Amino acid sequence: MNLLKLLDTMCPDTNSSEEKDMFFSRREAFRQFGDLSKKVAMAAVPLGVLTALPKVAKADTESLIGVLNYALTLEHLEYRYYQMGVESGVIDGADLNIFTKIRDHELAHVNFLTEVIGNVLGGMPVAEPEFDFTAGGNFSPFMDYPTFLALAQAFEDTGVRAYKGQAGNVMESDVVLTAALSIHSVEARHASMVRRLRTKKGQDTVKGWITNASIGSLPAATQAIYAGEDNVTHGGVDVTSLTGIDAAAVSEGWDEPLNKDQVLGIASLFLA
Repeated sequence: MNLLKLLDTMCPDTNSSEEKDMFFSRREAFRQFGDLSKKVAMAAVPLGVLTALPKVAKADTESLIGVLNYALTLEHLEYRYYQMGVESGVIDGADLNIFTKIRDHELAHVNFLTEVIGNVLGGMPVAEPEFDFTAGGNFSPFMDYPTFLALAQAFEDTGVRAYKGQAGNVMESDVVLTAALSIHSVEARHASMVRRLRTKKGQDTVKGWITNASIGSLPAATQAIYAGEDNVTHGGVDVTSLTGIDAAAVSEGWDEPLNKDQVLGIASLFLA
Protein backbone atom coordinates (compact mmCIF):
# COMPACT_ATOMS: atom_id res chain seq x y z
CA MET A 1 0.00 0.00 0.00
CA ASN A 2 1.58 3.31 -1.02
CA LEU A 3 1.26 6.52 0.99
CA LEU A 4 -1.33 8.05 -1.32
CA LYS A 5 -3.65 5.08 -0.78
CA LEU A 6 -2.87 5.11 2.91
CA LEU A 7 -3.80 8.77 3.19
CA ASP A 8 -7.01 8.07 1.28
CA THR A 9 -7.79 5.47 3.94
CA MET A 10 -7.13 8.05 6.63
CA CYS A 11 -9.24 10.65 4.83
CA PRO A 12 -12.68 9.15 4.15
CA ASP A 13 -15.50 11.11 2.62
CA THR A 14 -17.08 12.90 5.56
CA ASN A 15 -20.76 13.52 5.31
CA SER A 16 -22.04 13.49 8.88
CA SER A 17 -20.86 15.77 11.68
CA GLU A 18 -19.92 12.67 13.67
CA GLU A 19 -17.61 11.49 10.88
CA LYS A 20 -16.05 14.94 10.61
CA ASP A 21 -15.37 15.06 14.34
CA MET A 22 -13.67 11.68 14.11
CA PHE A 23 -11.54 12.74 11.15
CA PHE A 24 -10.37 15.98 12.67
CA SER A 25 -9.37 14.34 15.96
CA ARG A 26 -5.60 13.87 15.81
CA ARG A 27 -5.64 11.34 18.64
CA GLU A 28 -8.31 9.28 16.91
CA ALA A 29 -6.49 9.46 13.58
CA PHE A 30 -3.35 8.00 15.08
CA ARG A 31 -5.28 5.36 16.99
CA GLN A 32 -6.69 4.29 13.64
CA PHE A 33 -3.16 4.34 12.24
CA GLY A 34 -2.25 1.77 14.89
CA ASP A 35 -5.19 -0.42 13.88
CA LEU A 36 -4.25 -0.09 10.24
CA SER A 37 -0.68 -1.19 10.92
CA LYS A 38 -1.97 -4.65 11.71
CA LYS A 39 -3.21 -4.96 8.15
CA VAL A 40 -0.33 -3.56 6.11
CA ALA A 41 3.44 -4.04 6.05
CA MET A 42 5.14 -1.47 8.25
CA ALA A 43 7.89 -1.08 5.66
CA ALA A 44 5.33 0.60 3.41
CA VAL A 45 4.03 2.96 6.09
CA PRO A 46 5.93 6.13 7.07
CA LEU A 47 4.32 5.81 10.50
CA GLY A 48 7.11 3.31 11.11
CA VAL A 49 8.81 6.38 12.58
CA LEU A 50 6.62 5.92 15.63
CA THR A 51 8.06 2.48 16.33
CA ALA A 52 11.70 3.29 15.62
CA LEU A 53 12.76 5.25 18.69
CA PRO A 54 16.23 3.63 19.04
CA LYS A 55 17.15 4.47 15.46
CA VAL A 56 15.87 8.04 15.75
CA ALA A 57 17.82 8.51 18.97
CA LYS A 58 21.10 7.97 17.12
CA ALA A 59 20.47 10.94 14.87
CA ASP A 60 20.88 14.62 15.72
CA THR A 61 17.46 15.01 17.33
CA GLU A 62 17.55 18.80 17.53
CA SER A 63 18.42 19.02 13.85
CA LEU A 64 15.65 16.58 12.93
CA ILE A 65 13.12 18.61 14.90
CA GLY A 66 14.20 21.74 13.06
CA VAL A 67 13.81 20.12 9.65
CA LEU A 68 10.45 18.60 10.50
CA ASN A 69 9.14 21.87 11.96
CA TYR A 70 10.18 23.55 8.74
CA ALA A 71 8.21 20.92 6.82
CA LEU A 72 5.29 21.33 9.22
CA THR A 73 5.16 25.07 8.51
CA LEU A 74 4.76 24.32 4.79
CA GLU A 75 2.09 21.73 5.52
CA HIS A 76 0.21 24.24 7.68
CA LEU A 77 0.29 26.67 4.77
CA GLU A 78 -1.00 24.14 2.25
CA TYR A 79 -3.69 22.72 4.51
CA ARG A 80 -5.03 26.15 5.45
CA TYR A 81 -5.02 27.27 1.82
CA TYR A 82 -7.09 24.32 0.66
CA GLN A 83 -9.37 24.45 3.68
CA MET A 84 -10.15 28.11 2.98
CA GLY A 85 -10.56 27.33 -0.71
CA VAL A 86 -13.06 24.57 -0.04
CA GLU A 87 -14.99 26.76 2.42
CA SER A 88 -14.98 29.78 0.10
CA GLY A 89 -17.02 28.18 -2.67
CA VAL A 90 -14.56 29.41 -5.32
CA ILE A 91 -13.75 25.90 -6.56
CA ASP A 92 -15.69 24.63 -9.57
CA GLY A 93 -18.14 21.97 -8.48
CA ALA A 94 -16.60 19.37 -10.79
CA ASP A 95 -13.21 19.89 -9.11
CA LEU A 96 -14.36 20.12 -5.51
CA ASN A 97 -13.69 16.45 -4.76
CA ILE A 98 -10.11 16.83 -6.01
CA PHE A 99 -9.31 19.69 -3.68
CA THR A 100 -11.21 18.22 -0.77
CA LYS A 101 -9.02 15.13 -1.04
CA ILE A 102 -5.84 17.22 -1.37
CA ARG A 103 -6.92 19.22 1.69
CA ASP A 104 -7.41 15.98 3.62
CA HIS A 105 -3.97 14.77 2.58
CA GLU A 106 -2.42 18.01 3.82
CA LEU A 107 -4.21 17.69 7.15
CA ALA A 108 -2.88 14.16 7.46
CA HIS A 109 0.63 15.51 6.83
CA VAL A 110 0.14 18.16 9.53
CA ASN A 111 -1.08 15.57 12.03
CA PHE A 112 1.67 13.12 11.15
CA LEU A 113 4.52 15.62 11.47
CA THR A 114 3.03 17.04 14.68
CA GLU A 115 2.93 13.56 16.20
CA VAL A 116 6.49 12.71 15.18
CA ILE A 117 7.93 15.99 16.45
CA GLY A 118 6.04 15.96 19.73
CA ASN A 119 5.61 12.33 20.72
CA VAL A 120 8.56 10.66 19.01
CA LEU A 121 11.33 13.25 19.11
CA GLY A 122 10.12 15.06 22.23
CA GLY A 123 10.15 18.45 20.54
CA MET A 124 7.67 21.31 20.28
CA PRO A 125 5.69 21.30 17.03
CA VAL A 126 5.60 24.74 15.46
CA ALA A 127 2.24 26.48 15.77
CA GLU A 128 0.33 27.35 12.63
CA PRO A 129 1.25 30.89 11.55
CA GLU A 130 -1.27 33.49 10.44
CA PHE A 131 -1.45 33.46 6.65
CA ASP A 132 -2.43 36.15 4.17
CA PHE A 133 -3.08 34.36 0.90
CA THR A 134 -3.78 37.66 -0.82
CA ALA A 135 -0.08 38.56 -0.32
CA GLY A 136 -0.97 42.04 0.84
CA GLY A 137 -3.90 42.42 -1.51
CA ASN A 138 -2.11 41.32 -4.68
CA PHE A 139 -4.12 38.12 -5.18
CA SER A 140 -7.75 37.08 -4.75
CA PRO A 141 -7.56 33.27 -4.65
CA PHE A 142 -10.86 32.79 -2.86
CA MET A 143 -12.80 34.98 -5.26
CA ASP A 144 -11.23 33.95 -8.58
CA TYR A 145 -10.81 30.27 -9.41
CA PRO A 146 -7.94 30.66 -11.94
CA THR A 147 -6.00 32.57 -9.26
CA PHE A 148 -6.75 29.83 -6.75
CA LEU A 149 -5.37 27.23 -9.15
CA ALA A 150 -2.30 29.33 -9.96
CA LEU A 151 -1.34 29.71 -6.32
CA ALA A 152 -2.07 26.03 -5.68
CA GLN A 153 0.44 25.13 -8.39
CA ALA A 154 2.98 27.55 -6.91
CA PHE A 155 2.59 26.10 -3.41
CA GLU A 156 2.78 22.48 -4.57
CA ASP A 157 5.82 23.02 -6.78
CA THR A 158 7.52 24.81 -3.88
CA GLY A 159 6.73 21.94 -1.53
CA VAL A 160 8.18 19.33 -3.86
CA ARG A 161 11.48 21.18 -4.18
CA ALA A 162 11.54 22.01 -0.46
CA TYR A 163 11.27 18.39 0.65
CA LYS A 164 14.00 17.37 -1.76
CA GLY A 165 16.20 20.15 -0.43
CA GLN A 166 16.04 18.75 3.10
CA ALA A 167 16.60 15.07 2.28
CA GLY A 168 20.31 15.32 3.05
CA ASN A 169 19.58 16.76 6.49
CA VAL A 170 17.60 13.74 7.68
CA MET A 171 19.74 10.98 6.18
CA GLU A 172 21.02 9.92 9.62
CA SER A 173 17.55 8.57 10.35
CA ASP A 174 16.32 6.09 7.77
CA VAL A 175 12.77 6.18 9.05
CA VAL A 176 12.50 9.98 9.04
CA LEU A 177 14.06 10.11 5.58
CA THR A 178 11.58 7.51 4.33
CA ALA A 179 8.67 9.46 5.82
CA ALA A 180 9.84 12.77 4.35
CA LEU A 181 10.36 11.32 0.87
CA SER A 182 7.01 9.56 1.02
CA ILE A 183 5.26 12.84 1.78
CA HIS A 184 7.37 14.40 -0.99
CA SER A 185 5.92 11.89 -3.46
CA VAL A 186 2.36 12.79 -2.45
CA GLU A 187 3.11 16.50 -2.88
CA ALA A 188 4.50 15.72 -6.35
CA ARG A 189 1.22 14.04 -7.29
CA HIS A 190 -0.70 17.05 -6.03
CA ALA A 191 1.54 19.33 -8.11
CA SER A 192 1.02 17.23 -11.22
CA MET A 193 -2.74 17.18 -10.73
CA VAL A 194 -2.98 20.97 -10.36
CA ARG A 195 -0.65 21.67 -13.28
CA ARG A 196 -2.59 19.36 -15.60
CA LEU A 197 -5.89 20.81 -14.41
CA ARG A 198 -4.77 24.35 -15.26
CA THR A 199 -3.71 23.24 -18.73
CA LYS A 200 -6.95 21.32 -19.25
CA LYS A 201 -8.90 24.48 -18.43
CA GLY A 202 -6.86 26.53 -20.91
CA GLN A 203 -5.17 28.60 -18.21
CA ASP A 204 -1.67 27.47 -19.17
CA THR A 205 0.23 25.08 -21.41
CA VAL A 206 2.37 23.45 -18.71
CA LYS A 207 2.97 19.74 -18.41
CA GLY A 208 2.44 17.79 -15.22
CA TRP A 209 6.07 18.51 -14.32
CA ILE A 210 8.44 21.47 -14.45
CA THR A 211 10.29 22.21 -17.70
CA ASN A 212 13.40 24.38 -17.47
CA ALA A 213 12.71 27.35 -15.19
CA SER A 214 9.46 28.21 -16.93
CA ILE A 215 6.71 29.82 -14.87
CA GLY A 216 4.21 29.42 -17.69
CA SER A 217 1.40 31.91 -17.19
CA LEU A 218 2.03 32.37 -13.47
CA PRO A 219 2.78 35.88 -12.17
CA ALA A 220 6.37 37.07 -12.41
CA ALA A 221 6.57 37.03 -8.61
CA THR A 222 6.64 33.20 -8.74
CA GLN A 223 9.96 33.06 -10.62
CA ALA A 224 11.87 32.23 -7.42
CA ILE A 225 9.89 28.98 -7.20
CA TYR A 226 11.37 27.78 -10.49
CA ALA A 227 14.84 29.32 -10.32
CA GLY A 228 17.52 26.74 -11.06
CA GLU A 229 15.17 24.21 -12.63
CA ASP A 230 16.97 24.65 -15.96
CA ASN A 231 20.02 22.87 -14.55
CA VAL A 232 21.36 20.11 -16.82
CA THR A 233 24.56 19.25 -14.93
CA HIS A 234 24.44 16.32 -12.52
CA GLY A 235 27.38 14.63 -10.84
CA GLY A 236 29.61 17.15 -12.55
CA VAL A 237 28.47 15.99 -15.98
CA ASP A 238 26.51 17.97 -18.57
CA VAL A 239 23.81 15.43 -19.30
CA THR A 240 22.96 17.01 -22.65
CA SER A 241 26.51 16.35 -23.88
CA LEU A 242 26.55 12.85 -22.44
CA THR A 243 23.24 11.75 -23.91
CA GLY A 244 22.49 14.07 -26.80
CA ILE A 245 19.08 14.78 -25.26
CA ASP A 246 17.98 18.40 -25.47
CA ALA A 247 18.17 20.66 -22.43
CA ALA A 248 14.40 20.97 -21.95
CA ALA A 249 14.00 17.19 -21.72
CA VAL A 250 16.98 16.81 -19.40
CA SER A 251 15.68 19.50 -17.07
CA GLU A 252 12.39 17.62 -16.82
CA GLY A 253 14.21 14.58 -15.47
CA TRP A 254 15.09 16.17 -12.11
CA ASP A 255 13.37 18.42 -9.62
CA GLU A 256 16.09 20.68 -8.27
CA PRO A 257 16.13 21.24 -4.50
CA LEU A 258 15.35 24.54 -2.82
CA ASN A 259 17.16 25.36 0.40
CA LYS A 260 15.44 26.53 3.57
CA ASP A 261 16.16 30.23 3.05
CA GLN A 262 14.80 30.13 -0.49
CA VAL A 263 11.61 28.41 0.59
CA LEU A 264 11.02 30.68 3.57
CA GLY A 265 11.57 33.67 1.30
CA ILE A 266 8.79 32.40 -0.96
CA ALA A 267 6.48 31.51 1.92
CA SER A 268 7.04 34.85 3.64
CA LEU A 269 4.98 36.54 0.93
CA PHE A 270 1.94 34.82 2.41
CA LEU A 271 2.57 35.35 6.11
CA ALA A 272 0.28 37.88 7.77
